[in-house]
Amino acid sequence: MTKDLTTGRPLKLVFQFAVPVLLGMLLQQVYALVDTAIVGRTLGVIALGGVGATGSLNFMVIGFCNGLCSGLSIPVAQAFGAGDEGQLRRYITNSVFLCAAVAAILLAGILPNCRRILTLMNTTKEQFGFAYSYIFIIFCGVPATMLYNLTAGILRALGDSKTPVRFLALSSALNIALDLVTILIFKMGVAGAALATVFSQLVSGLACLFYMKKHFPILHTRREEWKPLKKELARLFGQGVPMGLQFSITAIGSVMLTSAVNSLGPLYVSATATSNKINFIFLCGYQALGATSANFCGQNLGAKQYDRIKRGVHSCLLLATVFACIHVVTVWFGNRLFLLMFLRAEEIGQVADLVRLNTICYALGGFVLQFVEAYRQGVQGISFTKLALCAGMLEMIMRTLCAVWGVPNYGYLAVALSGTMAWVAASAFLVPTFYLCLRKRRREGGMLRVKSEE
Repeated sequence: MTKDLTTGRPLKLVFQFAVPVLLGMLLQQVYALVDTAIVGRTLGVIALGGVGATGSLNFMVIGFCNGLCSGLSIPVAQAFGAGDEGQLRRYITNSVFLCAAVAAILLAGILPNCRRILTLMNTTKEQFGFAYSYIFIIFCGVPATMLYNLTAGILRALGDSKTPVRFLALSSALNIALDLVTILIFKMGVAGAALATVFSQLVSGLACLFYMKKHFPILHTRREEWKPLKKELARLFGQGVPMGLQFSITAIGSVMLTSAVNSLGPLYVSATATSNKINFIFLCGYQALGATSANFCGQNLGAKQYDRIKRGVHSCLLLATVFACIHVVTVWFGNRLFLLMFLRAEEIGQVADLVRLNTICYALGGFVLQFVEAYRQGVQGISFTKLALCAGMLEMIMRTLCAVWGVPNYGYLAVALSGTMAWVAASAFLVPTFYLCLRKRRREGGMLRVKSEE
C-alpha cells in the first residue's frame, strides 16, 4: 500500500514512517548480531575478533550497495510525489539494469583480492583465517544484498515502510536457525554463519519482489519499459553512485582505523568488534530517521512542497534527540548485558573497560550524528547528492587522522572518539548546505511556475 507523505502533519508522518524503517534496520543487524553472538559464545574471542576485523571492509562494500540502492529510490520517490507513474516505472526498470552491472563489477574486482586486502589491513595471524572465510562468502552474496535493498527502497519510496520489515523478520528467524544448524550441527564455523546470512538475505529480497508484483499495480511494467534509457540511467547513476560512494569513502577511514586497531593486538581487535556490534544497534535509530528524511524530502520535492521539506527534517531531528537520550542511558547502565550477548562470562573482564569507553563515547556522539543523518539524507532527497558526498569525505579524513596520528599518540581513546570527531566535521558542512540547497530548489520552483503561467 502506497503512502503519500505530501499531506498531513509532518511529525506524525515521520514517526509512522520511521518506526518500521528502524525495525527493519534492527532486523538487518540481527544477521550480524546472531553471527557474532553464536561465533563468540561457541568458537571463542579470537574467532569473534576475526569476524569483527572484517567489519569496516564489510561496511565499505555492503555499505556501497546499500547507499546505491537508497540513492536509486530517491528519483522513484520524486516521481511518485509528482504523480508521474510512467516515469516512476522507467526509473525502476533502469535501476535493475544499473544494479546488475554494479554487482558484476564488484564481484569481479573484490573476490580475487580479499586476501590481499585483509593483509593490507594488518589482520592478525590468529584471526586471519576466520576473517577470510567469513568475508569472502559475505561478498559472494552481494547480489542478494542488492536485491533486498533495491526492492525495500522502492517500497519505502512509495510510502510503504512496513512490508520490508515483515519479510526481514521472517528471514532473520531463518538466519538464526541456519546459524545454529551450520555452526553447531555441521561444524562449519564462521563460514556457516556467513552462508546463513547470505541465504537469508536472498529470501527477504525475493519475498519483497513477489509482494511488489502482487500488491502494487503501479509497478506493473510493460515489455517496452524494459530497455536501458540514457536519460534515466544518467539520472540514477548521478543519484545512486555518489550516495554509495559516500558510504564507501566513509568506510575507508574506518578501514584505516581498523588497521590501527589491529596494530594494538588481538585484545583491542576483539574489544572494537564487540563495541561496533553494540554501536551499530543504536546507529539504526539515526539511520532510520535519515532514511525517513530522504523519502519525505523526495516526495515533497516532487510535489513542490518546499516548506514541508524543512518541517519534515526538523521533525526527524526532534525524534532523533529523544532517541539519543535513550541511547546514552541504555549504554551507560546496560553495558554488561550487551557484553553477555557476545562473549562467555569468563572472557568479559578482558575487554569490559575498553568496550565501555568505546560505546559511551559513541552514545554521546549521537547528539551530533543526528544532524549528519537528517541533513545529509535531506540534501540527497532534494537531489544534491554530490554535496552529500563531500560530507562523507570529511568523515573519512577525520577517521584517517585518528588512525595515523591519534592512535599512536592517544591509544584506544582516539579509536573511541573517532566517530564523534568525524560527525562534527560532517555536520559543520551539512547544516548550512541543506538550507542553501533548499533555497535554490525553491527559487527554481518559482521560476518554473512563472514560465508556466506565461
